[in-house]
Amino acid sequence: MAETSAPRIVYVNGAFLPIETASIPVMDRGFLFGDGIYEVTAVLDGHLIDNEPHLARLERSLGEIDIPNPHSREAWTEIQQALVARNNLSEGLIYLEVTRGVAERDFLSPAGLTPTVVMFTQAKSVRTSAALAKGAAVITVPDLRWARRDIKSTSLLAQVLAKRAAAAAGVNEAWMVEGGTVTEGASSTAFIVTKAGEIVSRPLSHAVLPGVTRRAVLRLVAEKGLTFVERPFTVEEALAAEEAFFTSASSLVMPVTSIDGRPIGGGSPGPLTRELRQLYIEAALEGR
Repeated sequence: MAETSAPRIVYVNGAFLPIETASIPVMDRGFLFGDGIYEVTAVLDGHLIDNEPHLARLERSLGEIDIPNPHSREAWTEIQQALVARNNLSEGLIYLEVTRGVAERDFLSPAGLTPTVVMFTQAKSVRTSAALAKGAAVITVPDLRWARRDIKSTSLLAQVLAKRAAAAAGVNEAWMVEGGTVTEGASSTAFIVTKAGEIVSRPLSHAVLPGVTRRAVLRLVAEKGLTFVERPFTVEEALAAEEAFFTSASSLVMPVTSIDGRPIGGGSPGPLTRELRQLYIEAALEGR
């Protein structure tokens, strides 16, 4: 699972470099303005999981803020696979970021900038987690983000604050709330399972990120003939739910067993959530 003791290799603008020597210019717009897009893909047994939809979302996000995509999907995948191999990564995450490029600090950037590309791996246990046995605890926080949450921007200050609030409360994740309804987690998609057995999550829109793991899980839900209802849900509905869970590339399918200190369902990971997690891992390893 872990990377070897060999030097950690990162990718910066066409070069594979030891992390100690890698750098980007001070005037990079990603550093100065958060003017960039990122993606995170899980790696299991050395294989990229759900990478094609991650790259499709990258393309869309870059297009939405008018940054040219520096690589084809095939080229992106080749670089990712080379980085995984160079770091001998069996299980973990691969992060990639594209910024608008380097220019003297000004809100308006000159035309024709060359985008900056940064990529690195992180060794992490993805299939197992300390939170799995008893489920994750979450708190609710106000959603302070900008209006275009469907763009996977590197401007993540609101999410950082939500994660800090969760850590201060001693819980695993924060669910962000706007107008009484849950939008999504600080770094995940939020789901509940009603007492009628309906799986509920918010519709895609500018208000939420179109989760790649969400998409994969919903394919499995359809294959199993389960009922999915796409609609907003309130905090009160979540507290009254039979089960709750969240999805992301780094947590896969994570059961939620308490919200704001109040237990969900029986207070332990629900059977449907556990089944969906197992199905997702099996499908990912099969390359589906």
